[in-house]
Amino acid sequence: MGIKGLSAYLPNALFRNRVPAERAAALSLHRDQGVWLLAAAALTLVPHLPQLPAWSIALCTALLIWRSWRFWHGKAAPPRWVLPPLVLAVAVGIRLDLGQFFGKTPGLIFLAALLCLKLLEIRNMRDIRVVVLLCFFLQFGLFFNDQSMSAAALALVALLVTLGSQIALADPSSSTRERLKTGAALLALGVPFMLALFLLFPRIPPLWGIPTDTVASTGLSDSMSPGSISELILSDELAFAVEFDGPLPAPADRYWRGPVLSQFDGRIWRMAARLPKELPAYTPSGRRFDYRIMLEPHQKHFVPTLDYPAGPVEGVRFSLDFQTLTQHPVSYRRQFTFSAFPDTEVGLQEYQYPAMLDLARRLPIEGNPRARALAAELKTRTPQQTVGRILGWFSEGQFTYTLQPPKLGEDSIDSFLFDTRAGFCEHFAEAFVFLARAANIPARVVTGYQGGHVNPINGTISVRQSDAHAWAEVWYAKRGWVRVDPTALVAPMRIEQGLEGALDRGLPFMLRPENAWFRKARDGWEAVAIRWNRLVIAYDGNRQRDLLKSFGLDVFSPSKALGVVSIATALLMVAFYGWAQLRRNDGRIDRLDKAWARFSARLAPLGLARAPAEGPLDYARRLASSRPADADDLTLICTRYARLRYRLPPLRAEVDALARIIDTFSFKPSV
Repeated sequence: MGIKGLSAYLPNALFRNRVPAERAAALSLHRDQGVWLLAAAALTLVPHLPQLPAWSIALCTALLIWRSWRFWHGKAAPPRWVLPPLVLAVAVGIRLDLGQFFGKTPGLIFLAALLCLKLLEIRNMRDIRVVVLLCFFLQFGLFFNDQSMSAAALALVALLVTLGSQIALADPSSSTRERLKTGAALLALGVPFMLALFLLFPRIPPLWGIPTDTVASTGLSDSMSPGSISELILSDELAFAVEFDGPLPAPADRYWRGPVLSQFDGRIWRMAARLPKELPAYTPSGRRFDYRIMLEPHQKHFVPTLDYPAGPVEGVRFSLDFQTLTQHPVSYRRQFTFSAFPDTEVGLQEYQYPAMLDLARRLPIEGNPRARALAAELKTRTPQQTVGRILGWFSEGQFTYTLQPPKLGEDSIDSFLFDTRAGFCEHFAEAFVFLARAANIPARVVTGYQGGHVNPINGTISVRQSDAHAWAEVWYAKRGWVRVDPTALVAPMRIEQGLEGALDRGLPFMLRPENAWFRKARDGWEAVAIRWNRLVIAYDGNRQRDLLKSFGLDVFSPSKALGVVSIATALLMVAFYGWAQLRRNDGRIDRLDKAWARFSARLAPLGLARAPAEGPLDYARRLASSRPADADDLTLICTRYARLRYRLPPLRAEVDALARIIDTFSFKPSV
């Protein structure tokens, strides 16, 4: 099946710029054909629903329902004057909702609305062609926002149904099975070309790099205030997935460093200025863990990493407070490869940066007097002893670990330490850092993630927003920066078993014990999705260069890559042509073409021989108009030939039956 076969299956008007008036007037969709078009449009729009605003979803739904009702009752398209106000309403909605007309989201909203409006105004074959093309554009546009395996599967289903709708238009008598089977065959023909382009075409990182919209994101922020992380805990959204090349680190080592917060104004903790460099400010040593992290888009610069990654790593930089940062915000799913050395001593040379240590001691001039007095009481001769006494005070203070702490007063640290004594990880981390600074010990808050769920199927670790955590770091002159987690004293099960081990109630839906069966199903799905992300989504320029090197192209260049693509495409076309010729020489096809040639030869004396470039459906219409008395029989022969010739290889019995009809056909007397 090639271009010739496809053109025979699709209405010939799809390949013309103009539709004759008499054919446009005669065009009418059967219910079966209309159902296929509506199904193609609906399946195309469904994957876009998470990215479309509520008003756009409501409008598209209303238009589809209206079109279905008019079609079901045999009503014509509404007057043309109805459509311009609807288009204007869509433009106004985009402007009011997003504030701009350019970008991925505005474009997809407009295309979705145009698809529904075009369905509503179908009057001729050209309108049908536009509907089909809009379906194709939206199926491709889905990958601007979502490249997951589920999105690819939904787009593939929509594409299959869209091809089936075209086949339904060309051959109304075909069955649903035949339409789906032929559509699948058309898709299969494109698979080799798709693989060649995917593997060899020069990678453009990212392919969907059109103007970025302002997208709300879920995840850690560059600042922290009481309650900010406990609100994030309620989200079950995946933050990143990790694959280790060897043994997994112990739960106590699974601290994924994110933003480091050193500035405090009495209420909010914020990041200090960052001066990232290509290499980290330490020498890695000790235990080593090699892993790959697949990071979900979060619109920030930081990459959560185990302490402490070695460098250099392509695409990232390292700040003086040991954050791992990207040059641009992470706006699409990305994979990074790291080697972590958790036993590395860091910050031993920090005395060379007095401004950084001064910032790590700084507190507002006023506020939280009781906490300041407590720090003075606990302060001893050495920072290590002082930190030990502060931690002992937390351990003996009868604190409660909860997702729903009481509201704090104006002096939030005092209120937490002496009044409510109930809080989440950020309360404990900021209170500890405040006490350490009040005792003149450099300290700062570190936010990130702790733990993660180990998938029993493939051993990967899935870290979700519900694993968000905050801890502290203190600086000692002879040891550098050292992690201190006061939450581990109050709720040690949080570190060993995660959030579900530390809380009895208030857990997110997926962490509740009664939903264990749902987590098992999710583990299976995520195991497959991680494989998809690693093989497909993470196939970038580096992996393509490695592939090209295996072909002997050690020096990568776009021209060489295009050359390889051209050669591969040419080989595929030669193979496809050879397959088509072998199929053409099949005995059944040969018998079918001979019968078709006999049919044309019998009509030649009447001046009705088939033209070389004339398709069977056009030939049927010409014969029917020339011989009205035999129109039904002639149309039956032509349409049956088209069905047998341009689908998968026909059965011998079907070919023999058509040959008998052709050989026994006789003209009826003209009236």
